[in-house]
Amino acid sequence: MSLSESLPLLLAALVTEAAIGYPARLFAWIGHPVTWIGGLIAWLDRSLNRESASFAVRRMAGVAALLILLGVTLAAALALVALCRLAGVLALLPLALLASTLLAQRSLHDHVADVAAGLERDGLAGGRKAVSMIVGRDPESLDEAGVARAAIESLAENFSDGVVAPAFWLGAGGLPGGALYKAINTADSMIGHKHPRHLAFGWAAARLDDLVNLPASRLTALLLIAAAALDRNADAGTAWRAVRRDAQRHRSPNAGWPEAAMAGALGLRLAGPRVYGSVRVEDGWMGDGRAEATAADIRRALTLYRRACLFLWGLAAAGSLAALAL
Repeated sequence: MSLSESLPLLLAALVTEAAIGYPARLFAWIGHPVTWIGGLIAWLDRSLNRESASFAVRRMAGVAALLILLGVTLAAALALVALCRLAGVLALLPLALLASTLLAQRSLHDHVADVAAGLERDGLAGGRKAVSMIVGRDPESLDEAGVARAAIESLAENFSDGVVAPAFWLGAGGLPGGALYKAINTADSMIGHKHPRHLAFGWAAARLDDLVNLPASRLTALLLIAAAALDRNADAGTAWRAVRRDAQRHRSPNAGWPEAAMAGALGLRLAGPRVYGSVRVEDGWMGDGRAEATAADIRRALTLYRRACLFLWGLAAAGSLAALAL
C-alpha cells in the first residue's frame, strides 16, 4: 500500500478503535486477531521447539518458526486487502475496521482506569486484583504505591507497543505492515522471554521485536512530552530531562523511553527493582520524583495518555494530507 493509502487508513483505524474498541461479543464469537496469531505461535512452539535438540538447533528452529509466522501473516493480510478493494471507493471502511483490531487505545485506557477505580473503591485488594490483569509481576508483592506505579508503567510501555508501534507500521506499510508488527510483538510476548524452554527458540522473536519497536518507543516519548506541554498538571521540561538521563538505564532498549517520559512529566519515579513470580529483577529508576504514587496519579497519567493519543491522531492527519497532496 502507498502512503496515500496507508496514512488515511491509519487515521481511520485510530478513530474507529477509539470509538468502538473490539466488542466483547465479537471476541466471544470469533476471538481476536492476536488470539489467532497466538494460536499459530503456540502450534509452532509445540511442533518445532524440541527440548532434546541442541541450543543451536533450537535457535534455528525459532528462526524458521518466525519466518513461517511472518509468511502466513503477510499472506493473510494481503488477501484481506485484495478482498476489501473489491468494494472500490468504500474499501477504506472494511480496511479501517480490520486495522483497528491491531490497536489498543481504548482497551489500554480502560484496563488502567480499572486499577485506579479498584484502589479508590476497594483499596489495596481491589488495586491488586485489577493490576494483575495488565502486568506480569506478582501483585501480592505490591503495596498501594507499587500498584499505582505498575499501572502507570504499563500504560506508558503499552502506549508504545500497543498503540504507537502498530500505528507506525500501519502508516508505513498499511494493513500488512501493521499485521506483521503485531505478529512479531505477539511472538515476543509468548516465546521471547528467557525461560529455559524459550531462551534459544525465542531468540529471533525477541531480537526482531526490539528492532521494530525502536522508532515507536522514541516517538512515544516525544508524544508524551508534547502532551505534557499542554497539561498544567504535568512538566514537559522534566519529562525531556528524564528521557535523556534515564531511558538508557532501563533493562529494555525500548521501554525506558516512554516510562522515563511519563515519570518526568508526572514528577514520579517509575521502574526500579521489581518482582516477577519469585524472581527479583533489578532495573534502573526512571525519573527522580516521588515513588509514592496514588490512584490520583493514575488518573493524571490517563489524562496525559489521552492528550498524547490526540497528538498521534494529528500526526496521522497531517501525514495523510501531505501524502494526498503529493
